[in-house]
Amino acid sequence: MGEVLLSIFAGFIVGMLFSAIKLPIPAPPVLSGVMGIVGVYLGGISYQWIIERFFTG
Repeated sequence: MGEVLLSIFAGFIVGMLFSAIKLPIPAPPVLSGVMGIVGVYLGGISYQWIIERFFTG
């Protein structure tokens, strides 16, 4: 849980910094973009789980 809070805080600071220097936010500006990132993460986790579950002896 600490890692999650730390990453939210870091993202908040980065978002504020980018806005202050008038740069586009370095993240997808819509929910579908964020869900795409979540999907990539879940795909990577699922791949590791499948490999460990079915292909390691």
